[in-house]
Amino acid sequence: SGPPRQVTAEQLRARGNALFQAGDHGAALAAYTEALSLSAAAPERAVLHRNRAACYLKLEDYAKAEADATKAIEADGRDVKALFRRSQALQQLGRLDQAISDLQRCVSLEPRNKAFQEALRALGSSMHEKMKTMSCTDSKVEQMFQILLNPEEKDVEKKQKAVQNLIVLAREEAGAEKIFQSDGVRLLTQLLDTAKADLMLAALRTLVGLCSGHRSRTMAILAELGAPRLSAVLGVEHEPVSLAACNLLHVMFDSLKEGLQKDFRGKEDAVVLDSSRDLKLLIKHLLELLTLEGASAHGRDNALNLLIKVVPRKSPKETNNSMSLWVIDQGLKKILEVGSTVCDSPSSLPVTENSRMSASVLLSKLYEDLKCDAERENFHHLCEDYVKSWFEGHELPGKLRAIQTVSCLLQGPSDAGNRVLELEGIMDSVLSLCASVCEAHQLVAVEALIHAADKAKRASFITANGVSLLKEIYKHSERDSIRIRALVGLCKLGSAGGTDFSMKQFAEGSTMKLAKQCRKWLCNEAIDTSTRRWAVEGLAYLTFDADVKEEFVEDKAAMQAMFHLARSEDRSVLYAVASTLVNCTNSYDHEEPDPQMLELAKYAKQHIPEQHPKDKPEFVKRRVQKLLTAGVVSALACVMKSENPALTNSCRELISRVFLALVEEAEDRGGVVAQGGGKALIPLSLEGTEVGQTKAAQALAKITITSNPEMAFPGERIYEVVRPLVSLLHLQRTGLENFEGLMALTNLAGISERLRQKILKERAVPMIEGYMFEEHELIRLAATECMCNMAMSKEVQELFLAEGSDRLKLMVLYSGEEDEKLRRAASGTLAMLTALHPPICKRIPQVTVHWLEILQALLLSSSTELQHRGAVVVMNMMAAAREVAEQLIASEMLEILSVLAKDKDKP
Repeated sequence: SGPPRQVTAEQLRARGNALFQAGDHGAALAAYTEALSLSAAAPERAVLHRNRAACYLKLEDYAKAEADATKAIEADGRDVKALFRRSQALQQLGRLDQAISDLQRCVSLEPRNKAFQEALRALGSSMHEKMKTMSCTDSKVEQMFQILLNPEEKDVEKKQKAVQNLIVLAREEAGAEKIFQSDGVRLLTQLLDTAKADLMLAALRTLVGLCSGHRSRTMAILAELGAPRLSAVLGVEHEPVSLAACNLLHVMFDSLKEGLQKDFRGKEDAVVLDSSRDLKLLIKHLLELLTLEGASAHGRDNALNLLIKVVPRKSPKETNNSMSLWVIDQGLKKILEVGSTVCDSPSSLPVTENSRMSASVLLSKLYEDLKCDAERENFHHLCEDYVKSWFEGHELPGKLRAIQTVSCLLQGPSDAGNRVLELEGIMDSVLSLCASVCEAHQLVAVEALIHAADKAKRASFITANGVSLLKEIYKHSERDSIRIRALVGLCKLGSAGGTDFSMKQFAEGSTMKLAKQCRKWLCNEAIDTSTRRWAVEGLAYLTFDADVKEEFVEDKAAMQAMFHLARSEDRSVLYAVASTLVNCTNSYDHEEPDPQMLELAKYAKQHIPEQHPKDKPEFVKRRVQKLLTAGVVSALACVMKSENPALTNSCRELISRVFLALVEEAEDRGGVVAQGGGKALIPLSLEGTEVGQTKAAQALAKITITSNPEMAFPGERIYEVVRPLVSLLHLQRTGLENFEGLMALTNLAGISERLRQKILKERAVPMIEGYMFEEHELIRLAATECMCNMAMSKEVQELFLAEGSDRLKLMVLYSGEEDEKLRRAASGTLAMLTALHPPICKRIPQVTVHWLEILQALLLSSSTELQHRGAVVVMNMMAAAREVAEQLIASEMLEILSVLAKDKDKP
């Protein structure tokens, strides 16, 4: 084939220009960079640097844009394009005075250029503003600190105003930098050390502004404040202060991890900042806080919640799990210390009702973050050693701690829980302590037994020993707190048949009795919340039975008591509430048995799962209505609003399933949105298990299809809906999900150019096109309608002219299909394309020999809509090019048009 052709710098530059025009700035940059490596002539290099500056501006890398523009200006000081680009870059970098001098040079070189004059005027006024605020800020910052740090200052209102001003100032980049430069960190440290809550809050909230998205400043602040001081503030008794410290630490973690994006860096780039040491230092102090003597209970919770948010990987795509390994190595025992706390025992750590749950969630996240068997084995060994260290040689208190650890692991990484259950003596201790006369000890043992019953591995052993024991406790115990837990154990063991109606392990009717008792306890406000929570746990199991579901939705007081608990401080109840709702709405996955296998099973006298008659669709529909009336949507929306660590991915999935069931009927969707359902679904669709995200996205699609999207998702929220909807187009989704995703996107694409741009950006167009070739006619139609709305965008119109693409041909052929709806969508797209992008008119005759007969068939159709679309296409083609007009007039088209023009019935 001969030697390879050498590409010249000139060709590369031309390619770069074409790519830039097409909007592919990254590829254009690569072409210009390659051209630079081949080019020696100074003038040519200057042009390439200037072009690269334009790419960097588009890619928002302003420091590099400034550097390239400067090189072009060094070659030719009169290069206005380069000067203008450098001024834009400098403006974004916050160096307004330099930006102004570049613009003044542009104006003196081209005094009549309107764009330059406009830019200079705008920049001048913003510079003026900045100077004004700066000089005013200078004196302000010092004043504020003086007011706050002066012990003599008694004017409370004056102090509050100074606090507010500081916090507001720190939110703006210029203000934050000003505070930082005016020795602000040292002064803020003094405020923190006053130990007065209002001043500490002011300091913490101001520091949030200084650290937000700014890595180098965060590192400097951390160095000055020191991790020990921050962790001590997190551990204070005053709850709002501890929470504010938690918020600051979260911002610091984010900035240390990703803060490079937004840094306003001039020369700072030269210093490579390594923040992994700082991250580890902060995490080490958080782990130490967990077991620190004087730390407060909510401080402990806040530390656990922070670790949950910042340690495990955000997605499996990140390959590095070293942070989790390091935490397991350094801190697993400390986390277990919190998880194994026995409340009210003499030397126990102060904890809240959420601490143990948070410890379980953190352990579970760490375990899920492990990548290989060796890492998991190490985790198991550490847990086993910890349990043994308490179980052996510490008398009864040690055995209680060991059993509590087992409970904590069973609620978190249950594999690890099952492993420690099998250690010698553990299970026997649990069973013997269940009969203890001391309520506190009995509670620990009964709870452990219940958590163990949850995990099928041990259930058969427990069914043999535990049922009779729990029945004894349930019948004879004097204490509600113990009876309710024993009841839940019985419920768990009794629901082993799941939704299978014929596998019930209890005598007929006893399930109903247990459920009635659970509802009674749930509504009894005299019982403490942590005990009432177990009543919901019981219902989560008993509602597998359709009779129980029916009675539950009739009991309005019980439903509202449950929703009230879901909103309460005790977070561990969420999973049980969500499970109960999934059961009542039948939104779990239904396995449809294979009919042939059923015949075989009957023949072999095997057990066949049966569905309860009250789980038929009309019953489920009625139950959904009753839940909606009782206020289920606002309860779930409220749960989604609070940043709740108990919202694990599996819990989010259950809530998504419930929402999907609630929007099944079109007439209910408006009500669901009005009570906050639409807003709650967005975070559910963006984070969680794959199934959970898909169910939430499908619920969003149903809402978008039948309601006005701008009302359902007001303001910026509508743009957040695009990504979840696009996710429904992936090939692994079901046909129904694809169809609903397409219908919803069609609605959004018809609203505004900005929404179409967002859909383009999410790379939906190739998928939409793919579905235009789908076998299933409804999906094919939905894709074509979606394409019709997307074609209002210039970029999409260009695609129809792309070399080697069949897009236009497909639209023309679909305009001649039998299916009238598909013809309507395709001919509508053609009408729009030919009007908005005339070059397409010349292309139509080239894509298929049938073009003329298809257009004539549209004009002769019995449907006025199709005739109208056909007439618009022909009119646009006549106007676009002489040779196309000649072809049209030479055919029968003229006669057809003459006849239609006289038709009085179709104005």
